Amino acid sequence: MRHPPRLSRMLAVPVGVLLTIGGLTAGGLTAPSTATSAAPPVLRAEGNKLVDAEGATHRLLGVNRSGGEFACVQGRGIFDGPVDDASVRAIADWKANAVRIPLNEECWLGTDNIDPRYGGAAYRAAIDDLVQRVQRHGMTPIVELHWSHGQYTGNSAGCADVHASCQKPMPNARYTPAFWTSVATAYKNDPEVVLDLFNEPYPDRATPTTAEAWACWRDGGTCTGIGYEVAGMQDLLDAVRATGAKNLVLAAGIAYANDLSGWLRYAPHDPAGNLAAAWHIYNFNACSDEACWDRTLAPVAAHVPLVAGEIGENTCAHGFIDRVMKWFDDRGLSYLGWTWNAWDCSSGPALISSYDGTPTPFGSGLRDHLRALDTREETTTS
Repeated sequence: MRHPPRLSRMLAVPVGVLLTIGGLTAGGLTAPSTATSAAPPVLRAEGNKLVDAEGATHRLLGVNRSGGEFACVQGRGIFDGPVDDASVRAIADWKANAVRIPLNEECWLGTDNIDPRYGGAAYRAAIDDLVQRVQRHGMTPIVELHWSHGQYTGNSAGCADVHASCQKPMPNARYTPAFWTSVATAYKNDPEVVLDLFNEPYPDRATPTTAEAWACWRDGGTCTGIGYEVAGMQDLLDAVRATGAKNLVLAAGIAYANDLSGWLRYAPHDPAGNLAAAWHIYNFNACSDEACWDRTLAPVAAHVPLVAGEIGENTCAHGFIDRVMKWFDDRGLSYLGWTWNAWDCSSGPALISSYDGTPTPFGSGLRDHLRALDTREETTTS
């Protein structure tokens, strides 16, 4: 999701990146504390389903918790609003089983443009605290790269800044592989954590053809219309797997993750065989009706697990996501609402008006649906 204005463990890093390494144990990040709920499942892709260690089918159903991608680079802290135990428990009370956590690569790596209070070791520790808190409430954490380095001033540019202060059309070769090497190293021994490679690629806004956009998406390098060296999805997946991490990985399509038409043809090779497709949907996207979903999503979902990492609408209502959830429910697919932040829902899809879990009219649609699904599942398995 593009934001409104102002919202909008051990490291392996390239030479020239300023890092603050303190606060890590010799083996990585501090070990999680004792869980208070049943641990979330270790998920893997099996055919077109997500399954747990016992082979039972599982869906990721939950919310996004925005803030970690922008507050740090804006010098305002690490999160937007509370991420304490009570606020995470409120998410679990909606019967969510997953929380997607957007990240900023410069803040994680601690580059020298980031206030050290909000970057490097301090940032990594804060993110891991939230990851562990989500796990303790029995939910799957999905960590994803949202804002990244690289100057882009072309079509649909979010900003002219070279730094990670807005969404860029593609990841960059300078920092993003190092970011994923670090994140994957941090969580390779914690396979409950899902890794989402890049929020909303949009190389199609820069390249002259869709085929070039998909080639850029997978292979990176020099891409027409993008003025920095791109890291493709294969580069990022390779960086993750080179650490030994076998975690489930998500790869979102082009057109702000709304176009999966070339996903099967251009999908990166995963030696671990644990890759799923990610898709985003809002009422203002191009592919926003059932006919398009039948035509472009259904073929992908027939071959690999499909996760709608963001669903939402800018109406302050939930009629549109009701349709999305029905289409996904009918096919046993995963989805997460954008976003668990107490913003004005008229400026962007905000699920809550208070961090105690009080929903906006938009959020009530997702909350009531997740609770109804949970009730039906309990009835079915009892």
